[in-house]
Amino acid sequence: MYKYFAAIMGMLLLFSCQKQVRTTSEKPMLQNTFSNTLHPVPTTTKMVYIPGGKYEPFFLTDSIEITIHPFLLDENPVTNQEFLAFVKANPQWQKSNVKEIYADTTYLRDWIDDTTLPKGAKLDAPVCFVSWFAAKAYSQSVGKRLPTLDEWEFVAMADTDTFNARKKPEYSNQIIGLYSQKDRQFNSVKESTPNYWKVYNMFDLIWEWTDDFNSILSTGDSRVGEYDDKGLFCAGSATTTSDNLNYAAFMRFALRTSLKANYTIANLGFRCAKDTITVHQNNEL
Repeated sequence: MYKYFAAIMGMLLLFSCQKQVRTTSEKPMLQNTFSNTLHPVPTTTKMVYIPGGKYEPFFLTDSIEITIHPFLLDENPVTNQEFLAFVKANPQWQKSNVKEIYADTTYLRDWIDDTTLPKGAKLDAPVCFVSWFAAKAYSQSVGKRLPTLDEWEFVAMADTDTFNARKKPEYSNQIIGLYSQKDRQFNSVKESTPNYWKVYNMFDLIWEWTDDFNSILSTGDSRVGEYDDKGLFCAGSATTTSDNLNYAAFMRFALRTSLKANYTIANLGFRCAKDTITVHQNNEL
């Protein structure tokens, strides 16, 4: 874990020295990529109703608000047990069968075999070493999807008391403290306190895939770029963002921009989302 933390901190310098542009992702974005070849898998994971609202991306220098429409989000990350049921029902996603274009060589690395979890692994710990493609396939198999980057960050703004804690200095510091903890991905889900939306484990267990994880692309370097707005470069891009206290968010975006869709990492997993237009009582389904 420490090596990933150090690598991410190193990427922050590079991240802050490049112009950040919101654009479409480079990776395949077909909404139903695998739906015709997947066997459905039942899931009992509770989903939380997120009513939506206004969200100001921290990485933009202009105060631009994005409207987040109501959606449903899994209350916790997908677990080992749930992903095991998925690969049993869909053998093409087992570690010995998955295609190279969909997952790199460390996919489900520590699993003993195609249908045996790592020795000592908790059934209710989050699954890791899964690619974006695998996460997307699982989501489709349970009738859901991956959350968008903006949806995930909107929920991540919350602490236990308020829906937007980004102006609290302790908010980012606490998250960075969680990110630096070793082997946190081996812990069970839902053992910590949920946030304002009653969503668990946004920070204390794993990093999480989003559907458009690399839609923030680095397009220029301050030393050679031809852009006139110098406020977007190097330290300027960090100090003129809409949320310069949120260093934890810088870490997430640095990681995301370094990923490709077939990559797998020891503490990278996912949770699912779903569209809705219905208002639900108590924020739960």
